[in-house]
Amino acid sequence: MKKLHSLALEQKEDVKHGESFFPVQKYITRLAGDYPVVTTHWHEEAELTLITKGDCLYQIDLVDYEVNEGDLVFIPPLMLHSIAQGKSEEIYSETYVFHINFLGGNSTDICSTRYLTPMMNQEYAMPCLITPAHPAYASLRKIFNQIGSLYDEALTGYELALKSLFLQAVFLLLQYSTRTTSGDTGTLSDKLKNVLDYIELHYAENISVSDLAKLCYFSDYHFMRFFKKHMNMTCVEYINNLRLEKAVELFEQGNTEILNVSLSVGFHNLSYFYRAFKKKYRMTPLSFIKKLK
Repeated sequence: MKKLHSLALEQKEDVKHGESFFPVQKYITRLAGDYPVVTTHWHEEAELTLITKGDCLYQIDLVDYEVNEGDLVFIPPLMLHSIAQGKSEEIYSETYVFHINFLGGNSTDICSTRYLTPMMNQEYAMPCLITPAHPAYASLRKIFNQIGSLYDEALTGYELALKSLFLQAVFLLLQYSTRTTSGDTGTLSDKLKNVLDYIELHYAENISVSDLAKLCYFSDYHFMRFFKKHMNMTCVEYINNLRLEKAVELFEQGNTEILNVSLSVGFHNLSYFYRAFKKKYRMTPLSFIKKLK
């Protein structure tokens, strides 16, 4: 039986899901007061999720969805998405993240050229929220349950059956999809991706609001409103959050010089780094290092 992974607050688009020859990974996600959100991110893989407890708010391609217990959520490849805690005190979900290449997306047959590659290129507007009232729900829920059983039991040849089931899920969703072209929402989504990519590359440098606004061809004021609306935090909060995550990675890699770590991730004021770190992780950097040891 394979180890379960957890989608936590810091999941980013560069996370490796599964292995290169078997790009499928199961995640159990918990949202509560200590981890109320999965921040906006994207990746090459698709996601199929069942909400097993509570309710939450998904934002997919800058569109909000109220999601309840028992609902299924499908997120196509390369699509921005985030999750925020709803009214429930605790939310649990089960997610299967899979790369389209596992289904044959990198081949040259009719399935790839007519369906899988266009889906990767977001040429299909596919249903993201599948509630029990949706005509595909019963069949998709059955497929989801079969995926879960096969993944956990890992019987001989289960990879073949998983590929078949994911293809069946895509087939069902395609019946309720339409061909589309990138419109205003796609353009805004691309702008936000460009900003997040830029921050990922330059987080250790001084990044100004004006620098980011220019990437979107927005005024500073318009950009700050745009970022806060779609990320549920200011760009400064997002940058500091990313810097703290990078600091944790360095600590976990054995870097124990707190000042050097602080400077290398972009914090040039050590006392501010301490305050920000303690606020986010509820312990000082030194306590965190001792806990690792």
